[in-house]
Amino acid sequence: MVRARISSKGQLTIPQEIRERYGLDTGDEVEFISEEKGAYLVPLKRKKLTDLYGVLPATRPWVGMKRAREIYSKKLGEEYARKNKVRR
Repeated sequence: MVRARISSKGQLTIPQEIRERYGLDTGDEVEFISEEKGAYLVPLKRKKLTDLYGVLPATRPWVGMKRAREIYSKKLGEEYARKNKVRR
């Protein structure tokens, strides 16, 4: 069991063992959950978008940035035309 002491200003230092285990660093936030039998804290670790790379399997080959922009701009144009009833 790891213990910490609250300072006279109400500050709590999270022990190094806990910070390392949950990857907490300066500026990270934690949430205190209060329950009937006591309270606990939950690390609110924000992830970078790059941390998600490789989470989902690639189901088809990458068409390249230029082709992807062409595909999505065409779809966005069609959606805009449909929503705004633009006739060509």
